[in-house]
Amino acid sequence: MNTATVSDAETPRSLKARILGTPSVGPLLVLLGFCVIFALTNPRFLATHNLSIILQQTVIIGVLAIGQTLVILTAGIDLAVGAICVLGTIVAGKLVNLGYDPVLSMGFAILLCTAAGLAAGGLVSGLRLPPFIVTLGILGILTAALRLISEGGAFPVRDPFLAWTGNTMKLGGFVLTYGVLIMFTLYAAVWYLLNQTKWGRHTYAIGNNAEAARLVGIPVRRHLLSVYVLAGLIYGIAAWLALGRIPNADPNAMQSANLDSITAVVIGGTSLFGGRGGLIGTLIGALIVGVLRNGLTLAGIDPLWQDLVTGILVIIAVALDQMSRRKS
Repeated sequence: MNTATVSDAETPRSLKARILGTPSVGPLLVLLGFCVIFALTNPRFLATHNLSIILQQTVIIGVLAIGQTLVILTAGIDLAVGAICVLGTIVAGKLVNLGYDPVLSMGFAILLCTAAGLAAGGLVSGLRLPPFIVTLGILGILTAALRLISEGGAFPVRDPFLAWTGNTMKLGGFVLTYGVLIMFTLYAAVWYLLNQTKWGRHTYAIGNNAEAARLVGIPVRRHLLSVYVLAGLIYGIAAWLALGRIPNADPNAMQSANLDSITAVVIGGTSLFGGRGGLIGTLIGALIVGVLRNGLTLAGIDPLWQDLVTGILVIIAVALDQMSRRKS
């Protein structure tokens, strides 16, 4: 009788602990907190028009953060996300402007972004080079190559197919672009891949302990290669979304994409040390970045201060993750 009573009394506590222990709950509370603060300071924040803008502005970083999440889950990091995405916009835009078929041009650009992921994955898995060094090197190579291809300047890309992802549709009071729908579709697909397939379980296992994963029969090198290839493919899709958002190919674009994508992943609860986290948290993290920038813009805060706040959030998130690992 007493045992049943104690058990019944502990059930709500255990449920509460389970809810609070869910990695995405913390980021969700942060997101809601920012929304409340900005709504109280500016009544325009909660207008459906402004919320639609936040979703549209989140698309590119939100999709780049999917690939970044996959890499970070394996205890790696990708510093070339922005450069690979810009590669896709420059190549697709250049080919279309030269008169090539837009569908084939975009397809080739996405294939090239995937090849960049293949190159990074090959160096990390094949030569066992640190992901930080590999992707930093690729960033430098692509930065120079993009300026050579574009001849140093930006150029407009006026093609209906390349701009299609920027077309809008109404859903209630919201105005959503097709890019927003593609972003949510990608999150659903990759979430399923990570949480419901053997491939996803292997990804987490490698991030937790690559050597232990190898000893239990997981093909670590081949799997790491597949992670970087998939990430590159996703960055290529982000390039198409970027052309829909801004029909302009600029080699100097997305200067803050690396920081913003890492911020979205880390704030979303994915550990920089690998093996912990998930895509739901990353989506919330991307929305936090979008809400933060939008709210500070409405408040008239200089963009430089926005970058400063974003950097502080990354440091706090990593520090909290490190402390939680020490406790466990």
